[in-house]
Amino acid sequence: QVQLVESGGGLVQPGGSLRLSCAASGSISNVYAMAWYRQAPGKQRELVAHITSGGRTNYGAFVKGRFTISRDNAKNTEYLQLNSLKPEDTAVYYCNADLWVPAVGVKEYWGQGTQVTVSS
Repeated sequence: QVQLVESGGGLVQPGGSLRLSCAASGSISNVYAMAWYRQAPGKQRELVAHITSGGRTNYGAFVKGRFTISRDNAKNTEYLQLNSLKPEDTAVYYCNADLWVPAVGVKEYWGQGTQVTVSS
């Protein structure tokens, strides 16, 4: 079964840091673009960061240099380093990836979500 498994969320004080990880597992032939989204209570899901298979990145306007997306293609894993966290960064963070799966083709997958809470 193909799935994206996230880890690394938690409670952190304002100004603190967290590192999120997302590993793709199962019968995967290739991993294309990967991304992180977030959804706060009562708000729409929004793009946090995106990275192509070649390593090109782009970020949501609210990031302002505080977050860094990266990936390890050998491990089919992406990461999101969150620095200088603010209370408004509190949300469920979801990983997203376009995967090539045998007999399926290219399909978009989502992780289960990991809670990030920024509070003193």
